[in-house]
Amino acid sequence: MNYKSLLAKPFANVIHNSIRKGMMHAVQHQDLIFKNLVKQGAKTQFGKDHQLTAGLDYKAFSQSVPIRDYELMKPYIEQIKAGKPNILWKGKPIYFAKTSGTTSGVKYIPITKDSIPNHIQTARNALFCYMAETGNTAFANGKMIFLSGSPVLERTGDIPTGRLSGIVNHHIPAYLRSNQLPSYETNCIEDWETKLDKIVQETLNKDMTLISGIPPWMQMYFDRLIERTGKKISEIFPNFSVMVQGGVNFQPYRARLMESIGKKIDAIELFPASEGFFAFQDTMDQEGMLLNTNSGIFFEFIPAAEIFNESPTRLSLKDVKLGENYALIINSNAGLWGYNIGDTVKFVSLNPYRILVTGRIKHFISAFGEHVIGEEVEAALQIALEKHPAKITEFTVAPFIQQGEGKSYHEWYIEFETPPSDFNAFAASLNEALSNKNVYYQDLMRGNILLPLQIREVQKSGFIQYMKAEGKLGGQNKVPRLSNDRKIAEGLQQFLIA
Repeated sequence: MNYKSLLAKPFANVIHNSIRKGMMHAVQHQDLIFKNLVKQGAKTQFGKDHQLTAGLDYKAFSQSVPIRDYELMKPYIEQIKAGKPNILWKGKPIYFAKTSGTTSGVKYIPITKDSIPNHIQTARNALFCYMAETGNTAFANGKMIFLSGSPVLERTGDIPTGRLSGIVNHHIPAYLRSNQLPSYETNCIEDWETKLDKIVQETLNKDMTLISGIPPWMQMYFDRLIERTGKKISEIFPNFSVMVQGGVNFQPYRARLMESIGKKIDAIELFPASEGFFAFQDTMDQEGMLLNTNSGIFFEFIPAAEIFNESPTRLSLKDVKLGENYALIINSNAGLWGYNIGDTVKFVSLNPYRILVTGRIKHFISAFGEHVIGEEVEAALQIALEKHPAKITEFTVAPFIQQGEGKSYHEWYIEFETPPSDFNAFAASLNEALSNKNVYYQDLMRGNILLPLQIREVQKSGFIQYMKAEGKLGGQNKVPRLSNDRKIAEGLQQFLIA
């Protein structure tokens, strides 16, 4: 046993035991974080504008601090960019995480000295929980991919600015630096396909033991390796044993990824974002990810159906219920207040508090009043695949609106690695499963408002070509599962199989 895995074992047990104890006091931790946030926030420009005072209770806070998205937070961000201190949090941020927004263009998310440990320590905690639970520490001896955006940072005013993954790259512990791939030079490559080819070249003959990234990226990486060698990933990397993933629901990608690997390996799920690291998988035998309740973030939850209301119901952790869809709202020591991150979650356990990410608030179809969400289409697809085996590379869904009753339908754009043997039966099963998941969708078909869904088959690598044409290939970019308009559908037309 190499010294790294030998040293990791006792440290992993310490971290694991600490998390186990802490998860039993999640509500108390949230109360303490709330009090500290309000105390510190009272000294800022935002605090003065919203009458924050030390000792303010949650009810008064929720009345003083409205729910905001980035666009409404932007005036404060602009003041920080202009060099003013003590705007959203004490002093100035140590970084801006630069990310693309759908309506706001480029977003600049502050990362402070107080908030950076949340981003660094949570990924570490996930790995240590895995080590302690499974006993697998051997992967610490091999090479690991921590795919990131370019670690080269620009400056916004006097604040270093870049992709979150590139910022985090600067904080990887020294003891992991020698294990880390790809090289710094390769990480700095901006063109995605050039970067991917270089990653394949650098890793092909290495002892890769852990690979992390969003599932579509990992599949592209695996495809290039298989194309280059003609071998399964487990033959190329016999000691590869841990896959770390996040950013999208893993389930639609699992079967094809595991087939590419050639054996079953452990997968650890994470829930990171530029605004914070919200949850991580702490155990292999329970559903969901452990909410990060003691890491500088005070969470609020709004019933998803109320998120666009003028005065939605706002709940703290102690008032949430199992199985309900909530919009996730954060208040953090990065200086984000009443901030709507755009994701919906539901609790699968309240002791401890574990969640599933169920979709994006803006990613839904309700062209006819059905309000179909990401969780429903992904679950329906899984049911159809169990009845009619196939392998799917990628998919998205859009409404097809035709004048006149009984002429409109949901249009599914699916890229198959292996198509089902009977397309019509597959589509019928998919439509039935979605009807069972969403009663409004079912009623619209019974009322002759909607036809059953139709499938458009996308050619091999069609989604990659579409993302490339949109300038969004690679990194953390993801194809939305659902759109309430036809923009993505129209962009995919040139990549359909006739």
